[in-house]
Amino acid sequence: MKKELDLGKEKIGKLLLAFSVPCIISMIINSIYNIVDQIFIGKGVGIIGNAATNVIFSIVIICNALAGLVGNGAAANLSLRLGEGKKDEAKKSIGSSITLLFIISILVVIIFELLLPNLVYAFGCTKNVYSSAMTYGRIIVFGSFFMIIYSGLSQIIRADGSPKYSMICLLVGAILNIILDPIFIFTFNMGVAGGAIATIIGQIVSFVIALFYIPKIKSVKLSKEDFKIGKCTLKTLSLGLSSFITQMTVLALFVVMNNIMNKYALTSKFGEDIPLSVYGVISKINSLYVSLILGLAIGAQPIIGFNYGAGNYKRVKETLRKVMITGFIIGIIFNLCIYIFPEKIVSIFINKSSDDYKLFMEFSIDFCRIFLLVCALNSFEMCSSITIQSLGNVKKATMVSFARQIILFIPLAIILCQFYGLYGALYAGPIADTICFIFVIFVFTSEYKKITKLENIKAKNEIIYNNENLKPVLNKRVVVAISREYGSGGRYVGEIISKKLGIKFYDKAFISEVNKETGLSEEFIKENEQKHRVLGSFEYNNDDKLFIAEEKVIKNISKESCVIVGRCAPYVLKDNKDTVKIFLYSSEEDKIKRAIKYYNIPKNKAKKEIEKINKMRDKHYSYYTGSSLYNPSNYDLMINVDSLGVEGTADYIIEYIMQKKKIMLTKTNSNDIIVNVNW
Repeated sequence: MKKELDLGKEKIGKLLLAFSVPCIISMIINSIYNIVDQIFIGKGVGIIGNAATNVIFSIVIICNALAGLVGNGAAANLSLRLGEGKKDEAKKSIGSSITLLFIISILVVIIFELLLPNLVYAFGCTKNVYSSAMTYGRIIVFGSFFMIIYSGLSQIIRADGSPKYSMICLLVGAILNIILDPIFIFTFNMGVAGGAIATIIGQIVSFVIALFYIPKIKSVKLSKEDFKIGKCTLKTLSLGLSSFITQMTVLALFVVMNNIMNKYALTSKFGEDIPLSVYGVISKINSLYVSLILGLAIGAQPIIGFNYGAGNYKRVKETLRKVMITGFIIGIIFNLCIYIFPEKIVSIFINKSSDDYKLFMEFSIDFCRIFLLVCALNSFEMCSSITIQSLGNVKKATMVSFARQIILFIPLAIILCQFYGLYGALYAGPIADTICFIFVIFVFTSEYKKITKLENIKAKNEIIYNNENLKPVLNKRVVVAISREYGSGGRYVGEIISKKLGIKFYDKAFISEVNKETGLSEEFIKENEQKHRVLGSFEYNNDDKLFIAEEKVIKNISKESCVIVGRCAPYVLKDNKDTVKIFLYSSEEDKIKRAIKYYNIPKNKAKKEIEKINKMRDKHYSYYTGSSLYNPSNYDLMINVDSLGVEGTADYIIEYIMQKKKIMLTKTNSNDIIVNVNW
């Protein structure tokens, strides 16, 4: 039996070859479906046929967007959860995603079937092209059911560690399409309908092969319950949102360009249909380049996601570097080929005996050399969007996806066409590519620096944990007293610190200690420890029975190393030289997310509940300490958990503790005077 590759240990170069190469081939194969149709229809039907496939290609883009939304989201979620060791969440994500793919596919077929006559004109169809577009489109719409499912499943299969199976799934269908296209178009003289039928037969075969893999999923064992749509579905969709938006921005570009070609073609020497047909051909050629880059980046997703989830930041950075460099090299090669050999490449798509051949080629060459002048720079945008998505940063990935098409190109094209007609859209391409490149470099660099920061924190902690010379430091008493906002993740930060330092953790366990001290029930303590008005028949004041008991317990448990969460512990231990006093806070957005995730509070009630509890905590703290919970002078550190995340915050606090304990040891073992007012 062949040994499976270890995402956390195998050489990055080897992993990229194993995952990205099959993914690249799969992406190219996916493009070939439409390219092959374009070639054979172009040769057999002519410019009108090319224009028709171009119009209907918008439907293909929408289907790919929906498949990417679910499939790429599930793939990214699977890799992240496996890296974190959360298999239950991983299998729910896969199961619900499979169900969602089927639901979406059915809805797409129904909607497109009903709206197709109106949609073809919205997609840039001309009157001459309408009949062929409808013939081709009706058949493609039916096949979209199979296309969405197998495309989405192929992403899941790849993330499951079977990129070759994913590749074969698509390859078999594509080969069948290539064989059947000339038979249906030329032998049976079926024109555009023949090309469409050949396409959906290939898609059905790919669909069947993909379905056979579901019972064989390796990373998790699926059960019936996992196929239900649940909360994990939202996380999956959020991780796939960047892929979806990327495709939808491509759609926006496609539709705008089709309509620009139609509008300004009327005032050009090329006539009504040539520009639309040329754009269709060039976009298909460009799709091969896009397939190479996206295949490279998507193939890297499991590697990046797994290692980021596992905290292997060095491997994440190495993967990112290799992906960006390789993507740029591919871009340079494509850029040179399209600039030097445009006529040879484009001529594949049109019959040289055609009456419009000369004008078609003239506009095609201009299109290649102007519109795609610096297309190599696009590699950075595409790689950044996918890889940042793999890190779970949906907002930045989405921002990158939007930048080129929506924010830059479309406005530029509309403006420049006012001055330069048809060619204004061509000039907009390289300008948008250059500006977008500068923006993406800035975004990617900031994300890379963030990973470097996490890597440095982890490296320092590993040195601390493994250095024999620091054992005396670790053996000395340390007490971590944490006050926090509700929803900041303070309890989880405390848990991580206790596990990494091997010291006791008191949160819920604290209530048990108070129960032993007072005899009060644990339920009563939990219910009343943050109140200061009524305690049974007792009036709350500074002599309050419960607070005194908690104060006594805090002083008792702090005789040995431990982590204490809440209970005014930083105030109670303010004079304890071995205590590091921490306050943790977070943004409203992140507090709401944690309240929903960890405490199952409904989204519509989360904000109100957070505000209520935090007011109660501040009131309680102020009553017993005479100071605000938020007063910086009460703490050694005040940290925004959003900046580093829960684990990163825990590591940062550990680093701080170790540095402080090392200073204390130096003071003890030498005559040097080291001033430390905080500890």
